[in-house]
Amino acid sequence: MRFCSLGSGSGGNSTLIEASQGITSTRLLVDAGFSVRELVKRLARAGSAPEEVDAVFITHEHGDHIGCALAFAMRYRRPLIMSRGTWRAVGSADFDPALLRIAKDGEAMALGDMELQPFAVPHDANEPLQLALSDGALRLGIVTDLGCAPDDVATALAGCQALLLECNHDEGLLRTGPYHPSLKKRILGTHGHLSNAAAADLLSRCLHSGLKTVSAAHLSEHNNTPELARAALIEVLGARESDIRVAHPKLGLDWLALN
Repeated sequence: MRFCSLGSGSGGNSTLIEASQGITSTRLLVDAGFSVRELVKRLARAGSAPEEVDAVFITHEHGDHIGCALAFAMRYRRPLIMSRGTWRAVGSADFDPALLRIAKDGEAMALGDMELQPFAVPHDANEPLQLALSDGALRLGIVTDLGCAPDDVATALAGCQALLLECNHDEGLLRTGPYHPSLKKRILGTHGHLSNAAAADLLSRCLHSGLKTVSAAHLSEHNNTPELARAALIEVLGARESDIRVAHPKLGLDWLALN
């Protein structure tokens, strides 16, 4: 199993995951927070194409995650997976219902060579879900856009060999930064976004000897830096700075394999 980020930030988010078993392979796109044209361009940069995507999983309805998902699924006839709450927020009468699959918290879903394990998170959206994925031997956890990480989230990520983990902001930078007080309150709230410190705390509760790959994601361009995010995670992992990857808001993150 391997994954890459096609971009991660307030301007758009999308992650591509591939699982292979012998001569077969399965590719899942998690979120599609760009225009169709831009998403196709980013897929090509990752060595892929829309026709090679087996399904699209949407975590929630915010524009930087839902993006072109409905149009992409319709144009390329790809299954679209999301919670019923997310569908209620974005659903369209023009969308082909045969392409829609409803995901539920705690209910595993089979997709080719991988199993999807969605789980609920606290975020200011309609029934948001994040995702753990397994190919039968290895597990990857993707967790962005949550204001806090209760024990249920840590449990859902247990046993992962790799994590793509939100490190949205440094709390000090956010509090003294230029954002309007109401926006600061939203981000800092229990249904906002994870700070570097909160991400490090979640990581400490998921840490085990098999967790080898951790990538920081969804960094704020105004209230965080890659160096601050890395430093927070290094304190938990005891790793070198070069061992912590950071997904770039525009360039994303190159392919990383789970070992």
